[in-house]
Amino acid sequence: MRNFLNSWPGRLVLIGTLVPMAFLGVGTFGGSKIKPNELIKVGDRVVDVSTFQAELNAERNALIESGVDASLIDEQALIQIVLKRLTDKALLENQASVLGMTVSDEMITQLLQQFPVFQDNGQFSNEKFASYLQQNGLTKDVLFQIERLRLSLRQLITSILGTAIYPDSQVSRLIDLQLESREVWVNRYKWQDYADQVSVSDAEIQAYFEQNKQSLTKSATVDLSYIELDASQLKVDEPSEEEIRAQQAAYLKENGINAGPQLAQILLTGADAEERAKQIRAKLDAGESFEVLAKQYSDDPSGANGGDIGTFNPNVFGNDGVAIERALSGLGVGQVSQPVKSGFGYHIFKITKLNDNSAILANARNELLARAVQFKRSQAFEELSAKINTMATDGMGAADIAKQTGLTVAQIAAYPQTDNDTALNQPAIIAAAFDDFTIQNQGVSPNILIGEKNIWLQPSNYQPARALSFDEAKPVIKQRLIQQKASKLAMAAAQQAVEAAKASPAELARLTTPSANIGMSTRINPLLDSLELASLFLNQSGNDKDVWAVQTESGASVIVGGKVQKSSESPLSAEDRMRVVAVIRDNIGADQLEDYVHYLRQSSEVVINEDALKAQQR
Repeated sequence: MRNFLNSWPGRLVLIGTLVPMAFLGVGTFGGSKIKPNELIKVGDRVVDVSTFQAELNAERNALIESGVDASLIDEQALIQIVLKRLTDKALLENQASVLGMTVSDEMITQLLQQFPVFQDNGQFSNEKFASYLQQNGLTKDVLFQIERLRLSLRQLITSILGTAIYPDSQVSRLIDLQLESREVWVNRYKWQDYADQVSVSDAEIQAYFEQNKQSLTKSATVDLSYIELDASQLKVDEPSEEEIRAQQAAYLKENGINAGPQLAQILLTGADAEERAKQIRAKLDAGESFEVLAKQYSDDPSGANGGDIGTFNPNVFGNDGVAIERALSGLGVGQVSQPVKSGFGYHIFKITKLNDNSAILANARNELLARAVQFKRSQAFEELSAKINTMATDGMGAADIAKQTGLTVAQIAAYPQTDNDTALNQPAIIAAAFDDFTIQNQGVSPNILIGEKNIWLQPSNYQPARALSFDEAKPVIKQRLIQQKASKLAMAAAQQAVEAAKASPAELARLTTPSANIGMSTRINPLLDSLELASLFLNQSGNDKDVWAVQTESGASVIVGGKVQKSSESPLSAEDRMRVVAVIRDNIGADQLEDYVHYLRQSSEVVINEDALKAQQR
């Protein structure tokens, strides 16, 4: 399915089904009493604050793990997404209860007995079941209640999704439409080219202002002082030889080069392992043979060949690998470690051989040096960042922090909360700049990581959003009215060109020059804007060429489209076509489910704890 959705037919289907969902929002909720630790209440269904926080954190972490820069995450939008999802779930759970959809204890028991986590050698294990309940802080009744709710909700959703019907003929028609193409020529008429032909009177500006004054607002602003610390710009001292050598092991490991020493071991297990290890270490100190003692005392099969275990790999020892590396550090060939504990027992190691990677490391000298510099720079960045955070917590202002750290303070006057096109327009920066606590405290914010930079903010002179006065709105309104009028002129010129092209082959030829040609186009083409694209297959006369005009955001366009070509053979295999059918029907079912949830939202009392929600938004 992933491969299909990455193909262009799959993307067409995916886009067509996801776009309508993008317009579904979260309603405005209000209501009666709700407890402080509760965030959402629908009937007898409650979502507490901790559940919401866990879901919000999971959503944020999923975005970050998928490669999204944390600074680009709009926290307010994320909160609304999670709020809507949990509200919808509570609505459905409550409706399942209202409809009497329930599951018997017998059915739940049968299902739980099939869960692999509760089985031992293919059979249900009471011991594993009891252990699971204990580890998760559950009782049997609570677990049954959770499963009953989950199964009832699945029953309700399945009954809704199962009503989705979309005939095969309609699916085929939809797919075939995506395969149509035609040659296209585009001639654009920009509104700016007609701006000097229009005028706007004061009366028109006044009328527009009176009709739209509610939407003519000035964004909330602050005067923003900020400190920027760029890790790549930090100066550090030349690394020492010891610091360069510290990069060798990581370099060899990353390049698949065997860097670890060759080892032999004596492994001791059991309750008396530690005491036995001390006794054997004493024998080694007295000069006894490591190999002989390994054969005699080691509880590991390697003891049979003198304890040889080959190249040391810390990953074999899990979390104990670091402790074992420490025990081996500084040992030469033939030397023996002190007893060291791991999950296997107590080990005594002997270095049998040190791998010679000196030639490889000599050739990688420049890279090792660069890595050591980068490591020092990273350390300096973390240390200086921590120092600045401490200063900010202690109440120091941005100017004083900059003076003590040798950094500079930059300023942005009237930094806007909305329509922000400054250099610091990332959602994380905007949210921090307008944080209520920071504004009221007039302090410096904690660091915000943007790429390789840490940024600290100190907002001041907060000005709340307000309606624009007539004098303030006048230039904005004038520009809008000029664009509206100029766009109408551009459209009129485009329509004249269309009529001329329909009447004269020479005029049509003027519109189909090579410079206007964008080649064969389907229903997806990045060279066309959305309004041009939407018109592309609406004009089909069956002639060799069709010509029409379309109003666009930039003015108007005259489009010439060649005869529509329909693929005689679908590039989709029978298997891919079946996948398309499944995707379409699933999304129709999802649309029906969304409609049902919308109905529940309108007909049910949904209570949102506004105080608790505001606390999440800070």
